[in-house]
Amino acid sequence: MRAQRGPVPWAAVTRGALAAGPLLLAALLAGRASLGVVAAIAAMLAGINDRPGSRRTSIRRIGVPALAGAVGLLVGSYAGAHLGAFALTLVLTGLGLVGGGISAIGPVASGTGTQLLVTSAVGAGMPLPDPVWQTAPAFLAGAGWLLALRLLLPTPVSRTGDPRPGRGRGPYRPDSRFAPRPDKRSDPRPDPRPDPRPDPRPDPRPGPRPDVRLDFRFDGERAAVAEVYEAVAALLDAVGTEHAGARRAALTAALDHAQDALAGPRLRRHPSSAAERRLHAQYAAALPLGEAATALAWAERTVPKRAAEGPRRLAAAVRGNSLAGPLPAPARTDPALRALDAALLHAAEVFDRGRAPDLHTRRRSVAALVRTVLGAGGREYALRAGLCFGAAVATAQALHHGHWYGAHQHWYWLPATAVFLVKPDLGPLVSRVLCRAAGTVFGALLFAGFAAVLPRPEGLVVLVAVCGALVPVAARHFAAQTTVVTVLVLALVMVGGEPQASAGRIGETLLACAIVLIVGHLPVPGQRGGGVRARIDAADAAAHAYLVHVLGESDDRAARWTLRREAYRTLAEARAAIARAAAELPALARHSAGADEVAAVLERLVDTTTACAVHLDDTGRLTPRHTERLAALRDELATRRGRVGRSRTLA
Repeated sequence: MRAQRGPVPWAAVTRGALAAGPLLLAALLAGRASLGVVAAIAAMLAGINDRPGSRRTSIRRIGVPALAGAVGLLVGSYAGAHLGAFALTLVLTGLGLVGGGISAIGPVASGTGTQLLVTSAVGAGMPLPDPVWQTAPAFLAGAGWLLALRLLLPTPVSRTGDPRPGRGRGPYRPDSRFAPRPDKRSDPRPDPRPDPRPDPRPDPRPGPRPDVRLDFRFDGERAAVAEVYEAVAALLDAVGTEHAGARRAALTAALDHAQDALAGPRLRRHPSSAAERRLHAQYAAALPLGEAATALAWAERTVPKRAAEGPRRLAAAVRGNSLAGPLPAPARTDPALRALDAALLHAAEVFDRGRAPDLHTRRRSVAALVRTVLGAGGREYALRAGLCFGAAVATAQALHHGHWYGAHQHWYWLPATAVFLVKPDLGPLVSRVLCRAAGTVFGALLFAGFAAVLPRPEGLVVLVAVCGALVPVAARHFAAQTTVVTVLVLALVMVGGEPQASAGRIGETLLACAIVLIVGHLPVPGQRGGGVRARIDAADAAAHAYLVHVLGESDDRAARWTLRREAYRTLAEARAAIARAAAELPALARHSAGADEVAAVLERLVDTTTACAVHLDDTGRLTPRHTERLAALRDELATRRGRVGRSRTLA
């Protein structure tokens, strides 16, 4: 029930203001109000999916759900025009099963399933005067307009330094203020670091220049990579304290975000510009830093404060698009600190002369995606979404044919509301229902007041533009987002010719809440908690693959970092699914009881594996502490595995 906090996303607010409102105004001026309503609805749905990140990832995050929305609009329009009530209910229920199943793949697939079902309900329950071959392109045009704004408009802060030779901070030299005295007893090998004393020779390249250039193409990627280095520094600060676990989880989240930002869709297989290749290299250089920081956190030994200064300077260099400059040299007194020092040296070289290595991602095949949809998690998600959507469609059809709607012949609101309520990735079911009910009631009453005083249609167009600008801010809380979307949609349908319908929409929303609460808690065939179990199984398999690779003492570090990234990413996904399931009512939460203990053991196992990898790189053998910890964790995991869904006392 808590709202997210953070600065106002002014760029997203600007895009929201320029999306639905101007589209509706252009359609009214052209005399095609119904097509303008469709385009504005598409822009609104695209604005909900317009989340922070890189421009490239926004193509997938906004474009793929928009394509599914156009398909849903086609299917719903044809089905609503040519099928009877019973056949239409069966078709839309089957579509609900499909939309729910594909939503188990991931966040983008979840948005795709949502738009597929919402637009199918709109197409069937809100007949438009225009033919379908015009409404579907209008829907794509509305979403495409907001996507074009996302790709072309600069962000408020996009002035960056020039990374060309001679215009940065100069070549890498360790900062003599931080350079430690060599300890020959703890590290008998020669130090590969250059002489830390200041070079008396003048630098042939000029120093920093105040000139800057506008380059906003990769601002999302640049911010994501900089956050990785900031997260490494924060983890180093927390080593030896109770906050180390949370900081390590924050590092995983930052790495996941940066990996997604850099791995978006592209026309070419490899980065085509020098700036993008440089960002790829800077991201890859952060992986050994994160590995060394994780090993230090596992050892629970406090490190000197200067250890975190290097990653912070690298983060500033990424944000400023400049060279690395002088970096502090951490002590080289144990394997993890030596690994940290070597990673800093490597990062400094990359920042000066970066090339574009692999992003260390493992793309899922089509067969793997199909297994996810047809697996336990996909089946459970599909069954719940299909039943709730089908029950909402059947109820709406009964009310529609029984003439309970009166002058309001459009019945799309009830099933569309059920779609937004039944999605497990939006939070616990009861909290979603409460927030949706409160937001709809407040939004409908608010719109009733606006409709009584605003001139038509110009006042409604302004209201749509204002609501579009508020969507990115309201996205921080489901009730606030529901309020804004309710006002926006009611304004759009009134522009399209429907009379004021606030009271009816409140009643339909409350009815949808009751349907979802009842159907969502009904016993269903099969084992409940399949989504959580599927995430735990994926994390278990990834952790096992990572452990086998490290203990095999392979020299392929790229493969090791790929496996490490996948292990931590699947663990983070499992943790998120477990947290949502634990917040459900006991009737649902009990099916995932004990999963958090299994995830905690897997997390410690992956951390220990990382510490083993760093130690093997330095000495070639493991200490008794490493082997004993591995054996204990594997025994504990074998004891807890298979007990998810039982009583916590048994786990």
